[in-house]
Amino acid sequence: MQNNTATTTDKKSVGFSKQDLTWSLSMFGTAVGAGVLFLPIRAGLEGFWPLIVIAMLVGPMTYLSHRALGRFVLSSKNPNADLSDVVVEHFGKNAGIIISFLYFFAIYPIVLIYGNAITNTLDSFMVNQMGMESIPRWILSGVLVSMMMSVMILGQKLMLKATELLVYPLVAILFGMSVYLIPSWSMEAMSFDKMPAFGDLMMVVYLTIPMLIFSFNHSPAVSSMAQAQRKAHGDNAAAKSDAILKRASFMLLGFVMFFVFSVVLSLSPAQLAEAKAQNLPVLSYLANEFDSPVISLLGPLVAFLAIFSSFFGHYLGAKEGLAGMARKSCPNAVEAMGEKKFDKALVAFFFFTTWGVAIINPSVLGMIESIGAPFIAAILFLMPMYAIKKVPAMKKYDGKVSNIFVAIMGLVAISAIVKDLLF
Repeated sequence: MQNNTATTTDKKSVGFSKQDLTWSLSMFGTAVGAGVLFLPIRAGLEGFWPLIVIAMLVGPMTYLSHRALGRFVLSSKNPNADLSDVVVEHFGKNAGIIISFLYFFAIYPIVLIYGNAITNTLDSFMVNQMGMESIPRWILSGVLVSMMMSVMILGQKLMLKATELLVYPLVAILFGMSVYLIPSWSMEAMSFDKMPAFGDLMMVVYLTIPMLIFSFNHSPAVSSMAQAQRKAHGDNAAAKSDAILKRASFMLLGFVMFFVFSVVLSLSPAQLAEAKAQNLPVLSYLANEFDSPVISLLGPLVAFLAIFSSFFGHYLGAKEGLAGMARKSCPNAVEAMGEKKFDKALVAFFFFTTWGVAIINPSVLGMIESIGAPFIAAILFLMPMYAIKKVPAMKKYDGKVSNIFVAIMGLVAISAIVKDLLF
């Protein structure tokens, strides 16, 4: 009788609640950002059929990797431990420094990417929609980067709250754009006789995996979510965390892939290649190609807001990461400098590096695939798999086929660092 009661209580505790849905939406909102605006360009370069394989892979990739990270956070004996604390607990102080380094380089390139992308987005809007002349790039990029960083400095809490609220209108508009594009779908793109050769198909999937990891990544929010579940549910925290992440992954799969399919079916591979060459988010390219006032105005606006809002969270995370690394590696120098000068030095570093990259205008997709995604994969895909083998508290998750899948996807993403040397 007691066992039955306990089982009933456990099931009730693990059952999905309104609070759990709120957490799933938070995970969803963390992932939906400017990366989604570049995913259709990479995913659709070879047409419709690679998207089918990509859609089959991305759901398990997203859920299983984030689930493993959540379980890793919950493996700590300290109920208040964040990700870096758990790494130090299990692997030692030196490993903690390495993870801090990896985490910084998972976020910092995204700050650089957004400084470049927002410059391209506004320049395209001014030239193509407003009929204006291009402003010299070094001036336009300097003004935009200064504006984004100044707003953050003047009202950090206010801006973070504003960007949180902005996520859901952006999601609604992107969904509306996906629906709006349906009449423009080309059924010819889905023709069965255009199936690429198996080798070409696999190459497209291989090249797209880093972009998928970047676009579906919500790892920055996993640690706080897992901690909250531990406080609320104790021994059932892992089950609750798994359920929250599963629903978030399904929501992301449906929303993001609907947007990707809608865009890819509305543009030819040649047009997507042109968007890549122009280094534009796909909505800006759509605004230039479609003779529609809705897309011409909404496309660049949504792209601008998505990049602008995504910048703040990543800038704050990168700045905190760099500050933490500096304090750990050379505490005496930081102390001698003083907090105010140290903070100004950090701001100057981010401003000049972001501005410099925006002037140079490297490939946004190239930076995501070769720098951002591999570092994310190291933390999100490989570290939890290593912990399953080495940490006693995680041994219960060993021996699963899903672990092999996650490890392989992580290694594929990391190989993007050297892919340009191979292909």
